[in-house]
Amino acid sequence: MKMTFRWFGESDPIPLQYIKQIPCMTGIVSAVYDVPVGEVWSRESIAALKKQALSAGLEFEVVESVPVHEEIKLGGADAPQLIANYAETLRRLGEAGVKVVCYNFMPVFDWLRSDLAYHNDEDGSNSLAYDHDAVLAMDPNSGLSLPGWDESYGAQELQELLARYKGVDEERLWLNFAAFLKGILPAAQEAGITMAIHPDDPPWRIFGLPRIITGERAMERMLEISDSPANGFTLCTGSYGANPMNDLEGIAKKYAKRIPFAHLRNIEYLIGLDDTRYGKGMSFAESPHPTGSLDMKKIVAALVEGGFSGYVRPDHGRMIWGEKGKPGYGLFDRALGAAYLVGLFEGIVD
Repeated sequence: MKMTFRWFGESDPIPLQYIKQIPCMTGIVSAVYDVPVGEVWSRESIAALKKQALSAGLEFEVVESVPVHEEIKLGGADAPQLIANYAETLRRLGEAGVKVVCYNFMPVFDWLRSDLAYHNDEDGSNSLAYDHDAVLAMDPNSGLSLPGWDESYGAQELQELLARYKGVDEERLWLNFAAFLKGILPAAQEAGITMAIHPDDPPWRIFGLPRIITGERAMERMLEISDSPANGFTLCTGSYGANPMNDLEGIAKKYAKRIPFAHLRNIEYLIGLDDTRYGKGMSFAESPHPTGSLDMKKIVAALVEGGFSGYVRPDHGRMIWGEKGKPGYGLFDRALGAAYLVGLFEGIVD
């Protein structure tokens, strides 16, 4: 296992030297942010990012993420060229020594929360939170802006995009996803890169948009599309875990050798749950890594038992000790999470 830390480049308020000071930290997880979605990443930008990491004594072997253009998800006329551009970016990342690329196939937004600073009355910390009933009451066509939405879209562009997705159901999205995989996996395998798809966050339909990477059946279907060794998964415990019907321990053990990257975070279910009401009335807040509704020790044990040997990062953290920063991506709580996770892995392996 290699412990890594998400870093958002020079705009990130957390300097690389602070990340290096976290015990057992081996590298950063980052991306090139100066290239429009759909265009090929320049070798110069990739090399500059790697140089920054190495100068701080950190590796740069995991990219999160190379965004998938909406035209690919929609199956638009430009999709073949955009897929070819994506494949070329993978070749260039492989040349730079990148081993894993985390990506997602979520329409319009990468993730969604209703609150960036949910206040925990017990300890005074703040965290990301999701209230499903509050989200259901929102109108995405009313100029709504939520965490996870692509801020590059204006209100009119967003409405037009949502309108186009009305003609795309889950099966159509799966077909477009299959075309994407078949177009990029040969390049990934040639480049020595394992693609690690991130689950939908949260893993259910929102605002009428299709969501397909929601649980184990989706993972099985992906492997039916292609059993290439470059076709893998990001195990995001907080995303899959938002639906309590997902068996995180079972998924971790069964697919451990297909999981090159693990986002390990905990969540706390905030209201009573009814497993028969999939995706309805469920709310959660992100909690400290050791405590919450998910049994992190059992999940890590299942990964180890299944033969996991990939990269790990402490996923979203709370804001604690008065820290101000990018919601979910402060230094203090994620550093605590990293130390806790390293201890878990060492204790279980021993």
